[in-house]
Parts: sequence; C-alpha cells; structure tokens
Amino acid sequence: YAIQQRIERVRELLVYGQKTISEIAWDLGYSSSQYLSNQFKAETGLTPSQFRSMIDKPRKPLDEV
Repeated sequence: YAIQQRIERVRELLVYGQKTISEIAWDLGYSSSQYLSNQFKAETGLTPSQFRSMIDKPRKPLDEV
C-alpha cells in the first residue's frame, strides 16, 4: 500500500513536469533515481520517462492559472 501511494505521488509529479526524475526521487526519499525507476516500472509497467512522454500536454502550475 505504501509503495502504491508513493508511486501515485510520482505520477502526479511527472504529470506536472516541473521536476526531473532525480529531483522527484530525492524529494520522495528514494536512494537513487534508478531505484525509483525500477520500482515505478514494476508497479506500472512503464518507466517514468515513458509515462511522462505519454502525457498529451503539461499541466500549468497553480501560480500560472
């Protein structure tokens, strides 16, 4: 359950597109971006980069709305 919650937060941050995968890994307490990528792929079947590339258009940050 905890891993699924973390991966959901990673998805959210990837959709916003404001941070690199390394920054997301650091913010969420992963030991490395590679570990985050491996866990993300195990849970979703996609790498974070593949997931990010599937997003049609980036969302606007709240301060730009």
